[in-house]
Amino acid sequence: MTNKIRLFILCLLGVPALLALTSCSPKADSSEIVIGEYGSLTGKDATFGISTQNGIAMAVDAVNKAGGLLGKKVRVIVEDDQGQSEQALTVVTKLITKDKVVAVLGEVASTNTLTAAPVAQKSGVPMISPSSTNVAVTQTGDYISRVCFIDPFQGYVMAKFATGTLKMKNVAILRDLKSAYSVGLADAFIENFKKMGGNIVTDQSYSGGDPDFSAQLTSIKSKNPDGVFVPGYYSEVGLIARQSKKLGLTVPLMGGDGWDSPSLQEIGGDALNGSFFSNHYAADDPNPVIQKFVSEYKARFNQTPDGLAALGYDSANVLFDAIRRANSTEGPKLRDAINQTKDHPGVTGKITINKDRNADKPAVVLEIKGGKFLYRETIAP
Repeated sequence: MTNKIRLFILCLLGVPALLALTSCSPKADSSEIVIGEYGSLTGKDATFGISTQNGIAMAVDAVNKAGGLLGKKVRVIVEDDQGQSEQALTVVTKLITKDKVVAVLGEVASTNTLTAAPVAQKSGVPMISPSSTNVAVTQTGDYISRVCFIDPFQGYVMAKFATGTLKMKNVAILRDLKSAYSVGLADAFIENFKKMGGNIVTDQSYSGGDPDFSAQLTSIKSKNPDGVFVPGYYSEVGLIARQSKKLGLTVPLMGGDGWDSPSLQEIGGDALNGSFFSNHYAADDPNPVIQKFVSEYKARFNQTPDGLAALGYDSANVLFDAIRRANSTEGPKLRDAINQTKDHPGVTGKITINKDRNADKPAVVLEIKGGKFLYRETIAP
C-alpha cells in the first residue's frame, strides 16, 4: 500500500470522527453571549427551578430588547437537573465543556450547588447561585458567588422573630437530614435562639421525600413547645402542617425560604394559617421596583412571582451588569466584576457582594393567612 493510498484511507476514516467531534463541541457563535442555567424543572421541588427560570427569562428578554451586551445578544441554555445532585454535576459539566458557556446561573438547592460548583471553579467559569443559602456554597472558591442571604443570617432572623415578636421561649426542631440547606438552617436557628434566651425542647428529623411525620410530630407535641421550626422544602412542609393539625399540634410553624412556592398552599391548605417564614422579598411591598416586576411577571406567567423568581431575575441582572463593567466575558475579568458588585438595585433589595462572595441584604418575614403570603416585618443584617 502506497503512502498516498494509506493517507487517503486515513482521511476517509477520520471524517466521521471529525464530524462527531464537531457535533459534540460546536463553535461558539461570535454574535452571541451564551450563559448556562440549571435547576429542578421536574421532580418534587420543580417549582423552584421553574420560578427561577421564569425570572431569568424576563431578565434576558429585557436585556436583549435593550440591545444586548457588548453588541451581542444573550442566549441561555437551560438544563434540568431533576432536583438530583448527581444530575446537577452532569448538566453543569455539559454546559461548561460542551456548550462553552461564559457563566452559569443556579442552583436553588444548596446540596445540588455544592455538588456542581467545583466543576465551575476548576474550569474558571463564574457561577452565581440565585438562592442557595448554605454557608459552604461560596467557600467552594472565588468563581462561586450568590445574590441571596445565607443561612446563618436567616437563622438569626427567625430566632429574633420567634423571641422578639412571637415571644416564644420553647421551640421544637424538625429538620431534613438529607438536605444541606435544612441542616445548616436548623443549626443556625438553634445557635441564635439559645443566645437570645430560648430553649430547644427537642430536635427531630426526617428524610426528604418521606410522606409520614406522625412519629416525630407526636414526640414534639409531648414537649409542649411554643412553636416548631421546620427548615425544609415546601413539598414536605405542606404535609407536616396538615399532619400537625390532625394530631392536635396547633402551635405556629416557622421556616425559611424553602417554603416559598405556589404549591405550598395547595399541599398544606388551611393548616398553614398562622405560620411564618423568612424570605427574600414580599410581593405586597409597595416599592415601585418590586411592583413593576410583580406586574410584568403576572402579565407574562399569570401568577404572583415567588422569591425564587425574583432571585432568578436578580442573579441574571447582576451577571449582565458585571459583563458590562468588565467589558468582557473572559473568566477572570468576569469573576472580578461579579465579586465587586455594590448596591445593585435588585427586586430583592440592594445587592452588594461581600468579601466572602455572599450578598449583604435584609430579609423579610411573611405570615401565611387565608392562602396568602403577607408581609410581617423586615430584619436587617
